[in-house]
Amino acid sequence: MTMISKAAVGIAVGIAGIFVGYCFYFDQKRRNDPDFKTKLRERRKARKEAQRSGTVIPDLKDPEIVQKFFLQEVQLGEEMLAAGDLENGIEHLANAVAVCGQPQELLRVLQKTLPPQVFHLLLQRLPSVGQKFASQTSMAEEDVE
Repeated sequence: MTMISKAAVGIAVGIAGIFVGYCFYFDQKRRNDPDFKTKLRERRKARKEAQRSGTVIPDLKDPEIVQKFFLQEVQLGEEMLAAGDLENGIEHLANAVAVCGQPQELLRVLQKTLPPQVFHLLLQRLPSVGQKFASQTSMAEEDVE
């Protein structure tokens, strides 16, 4: 019985050692990659820009958090547009469209409720906001520091 447990412990230690060696090897390989530092700088720059814009992107995998974020962004967008702050109002509405489950339906509603020039500005803003969300989610998935 003690021989089997010693053998099992030996195998477990061997597998753990191989795993740690594997981790060190790929960490060294990652750090020696010529694009590693530029990618890391880009991620940090994108993170700083997101913090400056004031919009914290939620975890898009949790539907409850996304719904809460969506409602918050629509409300903030409407309030800012009503107050005359077009730039920030459009930013918040674009964030809401970016996380919306049915963006075409939301855009139809917004087209009916917003003035045409404001709706046109919103359509112009959507690609950059979508790109920001895509970069933030990919950055969160592969964030390595």
